[in-house]
Amino acid sequence: MFKSVRRTIVAAFLATALFAGLALPGAPVSTAFASPDTDVSNKQNFSTDVIYQIFTDRLYDGNSGNNPSGSSFDGTCTNLKLYCGGDWQGITDKINANYFSNMGITALWISQPVENIYSVVNYSGVNNTSYHGYWARDFKKTNPYYGTVTDFQNLVSAAHAKGIKIVIDFAPNHTSPAMETNSAFAENGKLYDNGTLLGGYTGDTNGYFHHNLGTDFSSLENGIYKNLYDLADINHNNSTIDTYFKDAIKVWLDLGIDGIRVDAVKHMPFGWQKNWLASIYSYQPVFTFGEWFLGVNDADPNNVQFANESGMSLLDFRFAQKVRQVFRDNTDTMYGLDSMISSTATDYAQVSDQVTFIDNHDMDRFKSGTVSDRRVEQALAFGLTSRGVPAIYYGTEQYMAGSGDPGNRARISSFSESTTAFNVIKALAPLRKSNPAIAYGTTQQRWISNDVYVYERKFGDSVAVVAINRNGSSSTSVSGLITSFASGTYTDALGGLLNGNSITVGSGGAVSTFTLAAGGVAVWQSTPTQTTPVVGHVGPVLGKPGNTVTIDGRGFGSTKGTVYFGTNAVTGANIVSWEDSQIKAIVPSVTPGKYAVKVRTSGSVDSNSYNSFNILTGTQVSVRFIVQNASTTYGQNVYLVGSASEIGGWDTSKAIGPMFNQIITAYPNWYYDVSVPANTALQFKFIKKNGATVTWEGGSNHTFTTPSSGTATVTVSWQ
Repeated sequence: MFKSVRRTIVAAFLATALFAGLALPGAPVSTAFASPDTDVSNKQNFSTDVIYQIFTDRLYDGNSGNNPSGSSFDGTCTNLKLYCGGDWQGITDKINANYFSNMGITALWISQPVENIYSVVNYSGVNNTSYHGYWARDFKKTNPYYGTVTDFQNLVSAAHAKGIKIVIDFAPNHTSPAMETNSAFAENGKLYDNGTLLGGYTGDTNGYFHHNLGTDFSSLENGIYKNLYDLADINHNNSTIDTYFKDAIKVWLDLGIDGIRVDAVKHMPFGWQKNWLASIYSYQPVFTFGEWFLGVNDADPNNVQFANESGMSLLDFRFAQKVRQVFRDNTDTMYGLDSMISSTATDYAQVSDQVTFIDNHDMDRFKSGTVSDRRVEQALAFGLTSRGVPAIYYGTEQYMAGSGDPGNRARISSFSESTTAFNVIKALAPLRKSNPAIAYGTTQQRWISNDVYVYERKFGDSVAVVAINRNGSSSTSVSGLITSFASGTYTDALGGLLNGNSITVGSGGAVSTFTLAAGGVAVWQSTPTQTTPVVGHVGPVLGKPGNTVTIDGRGFGSTKGTVYFGTNAVTGANIVSWEDSQIKAIVPSVTPGKYAVKVRTSGSVDSNSYNSFNILTGTQVSVRFIVQNASTTYGQNVYLVGSASEIGGWDTSKAIGPMFNQIITAYPNWYYDVSVPANTALQFKFIKKNGATVTWEGGSNHTFTTPSSGTATVTVSWQ
């Protein structure tokens, strides 16, 4: 399984008290380090955090009493396909020992915590176990080899006491390995509801699973409605399943988690996921990001559409693959890196919410025998000072190497706090809390060559400038550099750790010519007090009227003003709280659709606009729309459009699709799973699109009243 265990992230965060005093150079520095946007209680915004991804079984064995016995376990961790003993107590021990806090980590992303299968699965003569957490059997119970509910609660409490958030991996795409023809294989993909069996893969009379064989990854549809490898693929168009996963995630939300990393989002219906997210955001909204794997130089428009429309952020594989090309593999230059930063900023509506990384459990580790320690340090420095939410794979700070699955998942090699990589993270991670330019800022290239990249992050009056020379043997003279800094001398926030230097800035932000050392990295910054309002983050970016939205930034003042959704003003009691760096407001009852959010202070000063907040019609359900006998010509595809905002509001440019026509139904019949308002009388039609050419079906509008809960299917014929 091999690839079935292909999912990623750990999250790590640091107590806000650690950040005072690290952002020194230049202009005056704000001292409001305990501001709400940097607090552990802020579960919507991770822009000020650094995530540390932990494979729970591979960190530390804190309680040998919960280790599996027999052929499932190898305490030496020599056989990386077996359990090694890492558990929640081990993570708690390292939290209490301040290993993460001392590194500057403020969020921990841990393995899926749910009960997994107990079987040892034999593939080609090799035993495999569920040490990774991705072979679930009961999403409402804990994996006993990780610990008990009490152990999990203790982990969350210990983390929160240190200012660290907890993110769980969650994989509602599938259960465990299964064979259609052999119910005795593994545990037959069986799904349990808090100990009660719902059903298995073989003889699935209730339709809890798809039975369409394995995906060949040839199309988006093929990946969604067929099994991922041999994993029993969940049928989300089943009302029992829909309710189950909405209830299951609430179990973990009630245990105090701060975020969710969703596995394999590319392989589940988009409409179901949006409906599921809307449920979460109406219950206990937390930062949620998904895994949509992209290879080197991949730029999938479906990936962008998902990030912009689902309400969920993504692991930024475009970022990771380009960083690896530039710093690890030497197959691209700094121009390619700059191009990636520019193109993703254009493509992603909330680029700062995408989770960046340089390696994970589904890739070869960044470090290898041919990759120098300095390249690891440079890649870390780039990620920690770039847009997005940085995630660091466990052991990278110890220069761990490893190829393939499970070679990239060894037990952590050391807990040394003296490595240069550890201290790079320690120096830079806190800047995300103390300097809003690094947390929220735009990115501008200021000086570039094949080997040198100088970029500026700017948010309001706060500025950070980063210079990286990937050439390990030649220094570079940097002349003609222009920045947004005020005149003065700026010291390297890394303190020379990577051979950086101070710079002198004159009028107009001009930097005196300086030499950037071979392999050098320097970070300079300025964080004057922000006196005018600037919005840096709004979260979640999807919600129904009555939901609470958190707006983070600077310069809002201490007196209530007004929040605008488009031209719709939110005032008075509908503003839950108002502080200089954070506002909480109630989503107004207005026409559903996309809105820009802005803040007007009590002194009538307007902020920038934060675009693309999606106001839903109301509570969502997932409905499968099927249209029969919709024949098309070459280049045409079928789309759905109708009366609700969720199906385009009769705007053909916002129609849902292109619809699918191969697996659940076959051409000329088309289908798509869509998140729509519950208990609502919809009117809709299907259209055929070929570029800008739109062909409507004839006749009267189709009508359908959606259910108040669960899922539904509506089937009509093309008119």
